[in-house]
Amino acid sequence: MPFLLTGDFTTHYALDGDATAPTLLLANSLGTSLAVWDPVMPALTRHFRVLRYDKRGHGLSDATALPGDSAGYTVAELAGDALALLDGLGIEKAHVCGLSIGGMIAQHLAATAAPRVDRLVLCDTAAVIGPASVWNERIVAIRRDGMAAIAPGVMARWFTDGFRARVPQVVRGYVNMVARTSLEGYLGCAMAVRDADLAAGDRNIRAPTLVVVGEQDPSTPPAAAEALAALIPGARVARIPDASHIPCVEQPEALAHHILTHLRG
Repeated sequence: MPFLLTGDFTTHYALDGDATAPTLLLANSLGTSLAVWDPVMPALTRHFRVLRYDKRGHGLSDATALPGDSAGYTVAELAGDALALLDGLGIEKAHVCGLSIGGMIAQHLAATAAPRVDRLVLCDTAAVIGPASVWNERIVAIRRDGMAAIAPGVMARWFTDGFRARVPQVVRGYVNMVARTSLEGYLGCAMAVRDADLAAGDRNIRAPTLVVVGEQDPSTPPAAAEALAALIPGARVARIPDASHIPCVEQPEALAHHILTHLRG
């Protein structure tokens, strides 16, 4: 398990695949560790050197203190963490694929650090993921009852009914993943999503971009994917049937196909 000091905290990461292949950076969703990408890794590592990491306060990475009761991390800070990881590993340029908040991090990277981003995949994400009231209600519930109280309910937004019925043991594992995320890390990142509006920066993205969305995603639905693609010059949209918010788990073959087709030109 490799770790790197990035700024004032330690980041857990994994780097897999041929060291001579192009690098693909994967940024995962709120409440997950880098293990959320496991189902797509066999396909991706055949063609890319794949860098995954636990964002601050998630998985085995350190959490950092929140600046106040109503203020958390920012997407700019989280994108800076990703850049610090690339710098620390000596990676000058990478393809970037981000899921949900990871997609917001990817958008910010492509808009503000364009020379570091080759091609871009934005998965089940948006320029704005709201409304803010939903996040504020969730933050209150977590502070009152803890992470374990919200974890089961999150699964209805992450996975389709059919998937949850078919593989309940997998869903239970993801309940555990959410429940064991650090309180500060989850709250800090939830506030980052709540407060982010990336539309202005998205209009400046020049990296070839694919927006991917699960057709049954209630959090960032297909309409949000279309709106995101409309902001980014030349962006395309790909829909994945029978998938909700986490297609890398629910439909890994379909997601890997879209990623590989886009990144390989």
